[in-house]
Amino acid sequence: MAQCESGGNWSINTGNGYYGGLQFALATWESVGGSGYPHEHPAATQIDFGRTLQARQGWGAWPHCSEKLGLR
Repeated sequence: MAQCESGGNWSINTGNGYYGGLQFALATWESVGGSGYPHEHPAATQIDFGRTLQARQGWGAWPHCSEKLGLR
């Protein structure tokens, strides 16, 4: 998923309002327990919170990439 979302760059912050390898919106990051900005945390932390988000919302949390990757 991260390869599709961010080119696998876990520290990405392009200024588009989405952060890190899984391109979290800040409000979404906070809703799954994150603090600070996602791109400031290691990949393992982003993955853990990504798993929490996926469990809550399904693959639709990443609509474009999940469809592109055949996950939904």
